[in-house]
Amino acid sequence: MYREPIFELFGREVYLYGVCIAVGILACMLVFYLYTSKRKLPSTLQDFVFFVAIFAIAIGFLFAMLFQSFYDWLEDPTQEFRITSSITVMGGLIGGALSFLVIYFCFGKYVFRRGKDKDAHIKYFSDIFDVAPLCIVIAHAFGRIGCLMGGCCHGKFLSNDPVFGGLYMTTSIGTGYFVPTQLYEAIFLFVLFAVLSVLYFKGCKITMHIYLIAYGVWRIIIEFFRVDERGFVFLGLAPSQWQSIVFIAIGIVLFVVYTYKKWPFFKQRDKTDKIKE
Repeated sequence: MYREPIFELFGREVYLYGVCIAVGILACMLVFYLYTSKRKLPSTLQDFVFFVAIFAIAIGFLFAMLFQSFYDWLEDPTQEFRITSSITVMGGLIGGALSFLVIYFCFGKYVFRRGKDKDAHIKYFSDIFDVAPLCIVIAHAFGRIGCLMGGCCHGKFLSNDPVFGGLYMTTSIGTGYFVPTQLYEAIFLFVLFAVLSVLYFKGCKITMHIYLIAYGVWRIIIEFFRVDERGFVFLGLAPSQWQSIVFIAIGIVLFVVYTYKKWPFFKQRDKTDKIKE
């Protein structure tokens, strides 16, 4: 929608796309701090998670570029493989999540090896696991608004004239009324964030399961309305749709494991109706 730079900072042009991503990252960290404070996580662990998150976010962006570059190369393997500035959200999510877990557990055993917070990263990991999808969703929601501002990740062209369900925007393929898949996804993500927040404060222990399945189903559906470049298509499905199928499968497996192990879906409450820590 607004692909022009809004101002310059230290000689570099700043776009609304980047601003929205920055706001999303800040919102992610704010949600983590406020929500985990409610569950009384040690401040030392909160600080450690922020430290790990900085590296995970940076690595996530690198993976987002690598995934997109790989998709582009698969469309035409005769071309030389080059890392471009284009990114894909799913690649960033996967890379960021994996790098977070590796750094968290590898460094955590040294940071929390003694003292009153000994093994805190293990003791409270379930709480971090519960809040993680909320942090991801809120950051993703603002990121999709950034996509809307940048005119990427758009849906099908509808008309040059106003049409119901369409939004006027400038994209890489032209200007006119397109299906605003970015806006629809942002709305979905904000609603999902609200639902997960309610469940979280009720002591829900399966927020990750719900997120993986809900977003996986949504992403598979919304991808059918997109026409921007998303990489190679295999058996009629784009890379993000195949990854979404994996998300759904992992969510289902988590439900099966929790059911088989008889792990509670909600934290038990005492007589004063407060969540046991």
